[in-house]
Amino acid sequence: MTQTLPNYALGASDQEIARLDGQAASIEAPTRLFLRAAGIEPGMRVLDLGTGLGHVARLVAELVGPEGQVVGIDTSARLLEVARERAHEYPQVTFVQGDVRTWRDPAPFDAVVGRLILFHLPDAGNVLHHQLGALRPGGVMLMLDFDLGSSRAEPAVPLVTQTLEWVMAAFRSAGASPVVGTRLALLLAEAGLADVQTFGVQGYLAPGDPRGPALLGGVVRSMAPQIVAAGIATPEQIGIETLSQRIAAAVQTTGCAVLPPALAGAWGRRTL
Repeated sequence: MTQTLPNYALGASDQEIARLDGQAASIEAPTRLFLRAAGIEPGMRVLDLGTGLGHVARLVAELVGPEGQVVGIDTSARLLEVARERAHEYPQVTFVQGDVRTWRDPAPFDAVVGRLILFHLPDAGNVLHHQLGALRPGGVMLMLDFDLGSSRAEPAVPLVTQTLEWVMAAFRSAGASPVVGTRLALLLAEAGLADVQTFGVQGYLAPGDPRGPALLGGVVRSMAPQIVAAGIATPEQIGIETLSQRIAAAVQTTGCAVLPPALAGAWGRRTL
């Protein structure tokens, strides 16, 4: 039977892979913090939803150790191909192509994790409810996602504000949920998880830090076709070839801090 796979608005081009790598590096530290806070530990069997390039799967593999097991699931054959190449030092990690809304392994997991997956799923609640069934009783589910609404330049820079408005509108026009990080605890509780806990981590990048302009310019580059197709901005308004440089110049001139999206995390346990 043919499965209907959820859409990922940003694609799987070489440029998008490079952007994902930069994004993963920028949130590696808080991701490790959340994994430890949720109780990921040696010997666990863990399912990684929307594994993409396997960044989270490899972090989990370090925590569960050689006696543990990590299964990463994603819809993109291209991203999974890269993930497998990068995970050769982690024999406890396997990758599967499939739809997180329907895929199920017959063996239960001690934990289910997902980073930046609910962002792209309009039916996030249904996905969590389905994946609750993958957990053994007492198992933990941890979801990490962005609150894009928290991103800004401080003090405000018109170009940064405008660019973020394009990104928010483009994601919403593609059916994504750019502020889903604010709702993670509620979504987990509604799915049936107990003892839900949550907090968020916000980054602050100095005016001369190249990561802020690069991250923002990179996501606009990946989203440019959607921005234009939805009538949000024209190619001339975007000026993608110089956008990152213009953002960097404006930020340095203003002397402002760039705040990337807050990474929110929430986790809870299956009781039955």
